Amino acid sequence: MMEIQREEHGKRGAFFIDEDGEWIAEMTYVKSADKEITIDHTEVDKKLRGENIAEDLVAAAVAFARENGLKIKATCSYAKKVLNANADFKDVLG
Repeated sequence: MMEIQREEHGKRGAFFIDEDGEWIAEMTYVKSADKEITIDHTEVDKKLRGENIAEDLVAAAVAFARENGLKIKATCSYAKKVLNANADFKDVLG
């Protein structure tokens, strides 16, 4: 499994997979309120399609939210679909 990393600058952040200095998968978010993040974009390189990488990025965001007492909202349609479809993620929905 590829390593999912996270970086944050001010109110914006991302979960991503880096390959030789290039992000080949990313999910970006913004700190939308105190104790809340909003996922606004998910993109995975074509060569990784079908490997559930985007779902893994959402799961990483959920784990991060749980560790930090955050709620998650999503304006990204893909992330919203995954979050709403998985009963295990209901505790972090904002």
